[in-house]
Amino acid sequence: MSIHTALLAGTSGLRANASALAAASDNIANANTVGFKRIRNDFTALLVGQDAYASYNAGGVLAQQTQEVGEQGALGTSQVSTHLAIEGEGLFVTRPKAEDATAADPYYFTRAGQFAPDAEGYLQNTAGYYLYGWPVSDDGSVIAGPSDLSALEAVQITGISGAAEATESISFSANLDAAQPVSAAAASYDLSADFDDTMASGAFTPDFQTSVQIYDSLGGIRTVALSFLKSSTAANEWHAEAHVIPAGDLQDNPDYPNGLLATGTVAFTPSGQLDLSSGRTTFPSTLTIGGSDTTPAGAGVAAWAIDEGLEEQTIALDFAGALATGGLTQYDSPSEMNQSVVDGLAYGVLSTVEIDDEGYVNALFTNGMSRKVYQLPLATFANYSGLNSEAGGAYTSSPDAGALILTSAGESGSGSIQAKALEASTVDLAEEFTNLITTQRAYSASSKIITTADEMLDELIRLKR
Repeated sequence: MSIHTALLAGTSGLRANASALAAASDNIANANTVGFKRIRNDFTALLVGQDAYASYNAGGVLAQQTQEVGEQGALGTSQVSTHLAIEGEGLFVTRPKAEDATAADPYYFTRAGQFAPDAEGYLQNTAGYYLYGWPVSDDGSVIAGPSDLSALEAVQITGISGAAEATESISFSANLDAAQPVSAAAASYDLSADFDDTMASGAFTPDFQTSVQIYDSLGGIRTVALSFLKSSTAANEWHAEAHVIPAGDLQDNPDYPNGLLATGTVAFTPSGQLDLSSGRTTFPSTLTIGGSDTTPAGAGVAAWAIDEGLEEQTIALDFAGALATGGLTQYDSPSEMNQSVVDGLAYGVLSTVEIDDEGYVNALFTNGMSRKVYQLPLATFANYSGLNSEAGGAYTSSPDAGALILTSAGESGSGSIQAKALEASTVDLAEEFTNLITTQRAYSASSKIITTADEMLDELIRLKR
């Protein structure tokens, strides 16, 4: 009977608009919630079978709500270095637990990036979800899989051990005086006769000596001296030695006594530039110092003292001046060191943490060193609206969302990560207030359907009487 279907249509209208009111209310309440995605109301007309003896049977209406997970919210700045926002597609991977998480603990995906360290240093957002990322190995590599969630670890930014960096290169700008008189002792300088008769041992006084400080594998400061003695046998040539001060920093070695690291000659062209093409310059371009475990130090190997506990170290010598302008020269000017550039860093403790747009969590130390400790993946889905909504602005995967793909920020269509930023809610208050008004009117109209149908039924009953 048409009156009965009108009642059903009226009640379905009440139900649908009540649901729409709830969705609009949720949107308005979360207008300032970070990363919140507005809920869209979709009304669908229902159709019931028509009776040949009736003019029309009402079907009513059905309301469905869809959360617009894929919508981009406006990005706003923050003063907190661990606050994160995503510009483009993707969601952060989180879990409700950090170090004590088990296989039974689910993974949640969210755009709510108000992450801050908890008491244990794990990054946790205001909803209580812990941020997960790929750990970065000491060599800078990342073991990642496009769908392997087990490769992720909870991101912890406190308790990161301090770091040091051994010296790998020395570049310097220095001049050797072309007018330097040849010393009488230079004629007897012959390393092939006795390795103990060196400038390092004090048997010969160098015409010029300078020293630079380097860093060992533990961040300790060591001193390397460079000594030069003008040759008595060839013009524009100098005998050169490199040795460690004090000599006790190295193991005793008959081939490298008195802290000696390297010997050779440096030759110059008539125009005063270092001659690297003729073969006359024989001083090595690298200094190799064996580790403390090189025991006993073999022939041709200078090694750190056994009790120092140091790793092997190779140091490139830049005589040509790639970093220190000018390099090693020989002009008619007093011998002097103009500039030295030495890499490496002393030990430093963790100072702060920064996150770049590729999702790398960089630990910054007090010595100026930076080290990547995690890379944050972005979770992407074919249909974000198919995700299951959870508490705290989080989502879980579902068949309707499609397959999960973990990617690095900026790759395979995923967005970029912005540090010191938060994504605003996608709610438009003006639109939601309009929805409230139209929902209220539709609800009132649906109630009018019921009262009218009730009056008509009452009239029908009275006809029987």
